[in-house]
Parts: sequence; structure tokens; C-alpha cells
Amino acid sequence: MRVVAELPHPECKITIFQMGQKYIIKFEQGQLEQSFKISELDLSGGGVNEIFQIIDEEFMLSVAERFKTMRSDFKAAYQRH
Repeated sequence: MRVVAELPHPECKITIFQMGQKYIIKFEQGQLEQSFKISELDLSGGGVNEIFQIIDEEFMLSVAERFKTMRSDFKAAYQRH
């Protein structure tokens, strides 16, 4: 697995990896992370530039909201323990 891009973003760290015939998009915020895999065959030949287009503002809002939910879920589980 190799890093093909790192994107600056105020909400989280974004790293794009390439492994085999797929790309892995990883979002990190503190101790939490989300990752998405996409096959090179699902892209129309633009490679990592197509990945940049997928990571639009609407998608980033969804990722940020998911981090909030993840943090809340983990906090609740931790407090139950």
C-alpha cells in the first residue's frame, strides 16, 4: 500500500492510498477514522484526480457528521462500561 495523495482539510486528515487495483480514502480525526475503498475499474480512467472530484463539499459534510456520531456512540459505550 502506498500513499498517493494527502489533502489538507480543516476538519480531518485525508490520505489516499493505492493498493492492488483499488484506492483507499482514509479520513482521520483524533482517534477516529473512516475509510472508503474504490476499485480502479469503477473509475473512468482519471485515477487519483477522479478521487479528488468524489471528495466534494457535500461528501465532506457527511464525513464530518459521521465523526460526530461515532464520537457520541463511543462516548456512550465507554460510559456504560
